[in-house]
Amino acid sequence: MASGRVDLDGNPIKPMTICMIGAGGFIGSHLCEKLMAETPHKLFAVDVYNDKIKHLLEPSSLQWADRIQFHRLNIKNDSRLEGLIRMADLVIFFALICLVSAFWLVSAFWLVSVEIGFGLSSLASGSGFCGSFESFSLLLSSSFSLFLALMLLCYFATINLAAICTPADYNTRPLDTIYSNFIDALPVVKYCSENGKRLIHFSTCEIYGKTIGSFLPKDSPLRQDPEYYVLKEDASPCIFGPIEKQRWSYACAKQLIERLIYAEGAENGLEFTIVRPFNWIGPRMDFIPGIDGPSEGVPRVLACFSNNLLRREPLKLVDGGESQRTFIYIKDAIEAVLLMIENPARANGHIFNVGNPNNEVTVRQLAEMMTQVYTKVSGEPSLDSPTIDISSKEFYGEGYDDSDKRIPDMTIINKQLGWNPKTSLWDLLESTLTYQHRTYAEAIKKAISNPTAS
Repeated sequence: MASGRVDLDGNPIKPMTICMIGAGGFIGSHLCEKLMAETPHKLFAVDVYNDKIKHLLEPSSLQWADRIQFHRLNIKNDSRLEGLIRMADLVIFFALICLVSAFWLVSAFWLVSVEIGFGLSSLASGSGFCGSFESFSLLLSSSFSLFLALMLLCYFATINLAAICTPADYNTRPLDTIYSNFIDALPVVKYCSENGKRLIHFSTCEIYGKTIGSFLPKDSPLRQDPEYYVLKEDASPCIFGPIEKQRWSYACAKQLIERLIYAEGAENGLEFTIVRPFNWIGPRMDFIPGIDGPSEGVPRVLACFSNNLLRREPLKLVDGGESQRTFIYIKDAIEAVLLMIENPARANGHIFNVGNPNNEVTVRQLAEMMTQVYTKVSGEPSLDSPTIDISSKEFYGEGYDDSDKRIPDMTIINKQLGWNPKTSLWDLLESTLTYQHRTYAEAIKKAISNPTAS
């Protein structure tokens, strides 16, 4: 950890206490690593699980052990949350990615069936309640396990609504999406405002909705004019589709919480920074269905494609994969967030796009590049037909809609923080797919060879 650190204006950076809500997720875990390895700051890591940051919490002999505390709590109804915010200098609020309801449901009932089955079989082999005190105790223990599992089930069923942030869920769970991204976020904004705490809130690039250019005729030369598709924090309108297109429920909820934060700043003096991520990519992103998430789950595009590659299945291109996106490496993005944390005079009151416009591709081009990279890192040949086309209706269901392009303007973040992304698309895909192959390849082979067990 560097000593004598200074901010962008040459001022010494004072150690601070940070309350990070959503620390156990993809982005949170990488930011936790950065804070522990390179800064003197203390951290309250708040989430419902800590799998992705366990290496930062154990063993207790780690050099930063006295600077990080994990707090497992439900932000919806846990009174401890306000206490943690009061003790912090800065609150960082991520969307908690908790899309594993079915996964936890199956796991909990598997635990119950094993415990109860083991207890009953032990009783059957003994001489009944009167003749086997040990067996009776075992059954009591099994009953307690049932109670504990059901309690866990209730806990996680509540937590699952902490935030919904994958397109498949926007479309099929619009109510949960709106509640989790707006209603459940209200207490965090309220506590920060009432207690005079600075807030860094993570929003989404979906806030922009459709581009102006998407409404022009397809043969219009203006479609190639950046003024009609590059997205600017302080100028671009937020254009959503019709109400029956449920896909926009997420973007609307996120826009409303942004407007609330901005209003708290204007009326009540809340110090805030809003981050709009543009497809942050890297190790530990999302989940692989049936391995560390629900089998029926649909993660975002990179994890979807990774799952296809790991299972040697064709990559599914929704509506031909013609949508254009940019992708940024998680480590580049975390550098930007650290600058926001440690330069409040430059970051307060601002909304920042954080993306890499140099890494712009169509989804089809992304699929082709991922196939090439995975062939290199895995040593496996690609399929004869590596991609297949599928309609959005078939893949996502009724009510799906999308934006044609999502390209960030980087003027404000470059001016305020002097930050620019560095990692090429090929390099970030190579790093990410190497991790995916190393982490999941064997588990998926076992799952394919024994589908009933998986």
